[in-house]
Amino acid sequence: MLTNPFSHTDATGAVRAPLIVVAAALVDRDARVLVLRRRDDKEHGGLWEFPGGKVEPGESPPIALARELAEELCIEVESEAFSTLSFATSGEGAARPIVLLLYACRQWDGAPTVPEADAAAGAAIAWRDADDLAQLALRPDGMPPLDVPLANAVVTMLKSLG
Repeated sequence: MLTNPFSHTDATGAVRAPLIVVAAALVDRDARVLVLRRRDDKEHGGLWEFPGGKVEPGESPPIALARELAEELCIEVESEAFSTLSFATSGEGAARPIVLLLYACRQWDGAPTVPEADAAAGAAIAWRDADDLAQLALRPDGMPPLDVPLANAVVTMLKSLG
């Protein structure tokens, strides 16, 4: 019998499906990627990540990502603008399994900005080139664990762009 390799049995013996999370590597004309500093009051607060969030019931990953980018960065993105880039999964022993899907995007409307309330709580954005992103991913205080392998995929993509 086949089973979902990402499912998880919790302490009560119940099988839990993984949490599906989406993120975007927004790439500008200078082959830099946007990273978002997490609010200080959130899990992994102060670390840099690719913007995105949870896929809600009934949403496709691209639709969820477009919604999340509108909420987090005040930009509009058509779901067709996303191309699949990479993914990461939480390791054994995680409280709940997570599958993080990363999409690349080079077209959006508006200038990415952090909403005022999030900025007041420590959120910020920065544009990073391939070398800077690679260095950020190596720092223990740089990125959440699931973003690190994704950063490596983004570095490869950015270097291919020139």
